[in-house]
Amino acid sequence: MRINTGKGTISIMALIAIWSISLTVNLPGLAITPMLGNLDSIFPRTSELEIQLLTVLPNLFIIPFVLLSGRLSLYKSKIRIVVIALVIYLASGILYFFAGSMSDLIVISCLLGVGCGLLIPLAAGLLADTFAGRYRMRQLGIKSGISNIALVVATYAVGWLSHGNWRMPFLVYLIPAVPLVLSVFLREIPKTDLDPATPGTGVTAGTVPEAAAVSGRVKSGFILPRVWSLIAVYFFVCYSTVIVSYYTPFLMDADRMSDSDTGTVTAIFFLAVFLPGLVLPYIVKILRQTTFIVCSLVMAGGIILMAVSSGFGIMCVAAVMVGFGYGVFQPLIYDKATQVVTVPGKCTLALSFVLAANYISISATPFIVGFFQDVFDPGRHDNAFPFELNAVLLAVFAVIVVIFRRSFVFRIDRSYY
Repeated sequence: MRINTGKGTISIMALIAIWSISLTVNLPGLAITPMLGNLDSIFPRTSELEIQLLTVLPNLFIIPFVLLSGRLSLYKSKIRIVVIALVIYLASGILYFFAGSMSDLIVISCLLGVGCGLLIPLAAGLLADTFAGRYRMRQLGIKSGISNIALVVATYAVGWLSHGNWRMPFLVYLIPAVPLVLSVFLREIPKTDLDPATPGTGVTAGTVPEAAAVSGRVKSGFILPRVWSLIAVYFFVCYSTVIVSYYTPFLMDADRMSDSDTGTVTAIFFLAVFLPGLVLPYIVKILRQTTFIVCSLVMAGGIILMAVSSGFGIMCVAAVMVGFGYGVFQPLIYDKATQVVTVPGKCTLALSFVLAANYISISATPFIVGFFQDVFDPGRHDNAFPFELNAVLLAVFAVIVVIFRRSFVFRIDRSYY
């Protein structure tokens, strides 16, 4: 069976091999979560600093290695980078079973961040290199769906495994064995799609897309206004979504809802993020130029419901709204990241810039919320404050989307549908 790429075909096994990489990209830090409350009993005399390092350092390691992966993709074999990253990732998962101290866990988690960081841009980059036009948008939507459903399933698996030995949740970090086995099929991707770009200092003749020729200043093959606008938008969209997973447990606990209710709302949220990726072309075809406007308004509405609601049913509806909006934003931004370059081979590097914004936002969110809470709610009495703040910011963002709806970031060209 051959799959149409918009510029040729590839085998179904090559496509499955690329899809399988997305199973791993959202998992770092997941297996650690159930044990955080029991670290004192697992490792006596565990300090608060060690706990902070265990949760923060892996994400901080991901950021530079995401950027390094994008840079290496210009000079080295992308398939080789994928294989090396999967080996590091899998080795980290195995090493967790031999950890005997908090220091071991911290070091191994950093190694996991290295492997995942190298892998993340290529999960989307291989699709961006192989597919073109609406075929690329469809595949990036599926990739987004796979990575998010893998997170939902892994979250339930970790919760179930955490009832046994504290090491059992680390079994989820053996998932890289699947794409590692399937990586042999990546060789079936046409070499013309995988050839590293030759680094340059300007625009290569004949490589500038027609729309890019008048888009703004170009440097080293990148249309800089597009790059910075995408980074800014994706940073904010990720921040506004991370609020849900970070602060919903505190909000629902204050409303005297059970842990199972919190888990259900969180699962519904991730499921809502997953589903739009599978039907993205149909969503875009229906909403067309209003796609980003509708999604920003839906996200703002969902956050407002979370801020004012104290009912489980309404929280579920709100989670669906926020998840849907983000589930559409994410793959479309990935697709637009492939349009900020004048040299097609630099798509992976462009994606690495945008994806780094995601992990920076994850790390920065508690500090952003903490700063504004110190200003407006210094006593920390309002558990809904992160959602109230986010509702205001999303409302402003929706206005910006409407005003700049014809700009590169928010425009939906006919080629999308």
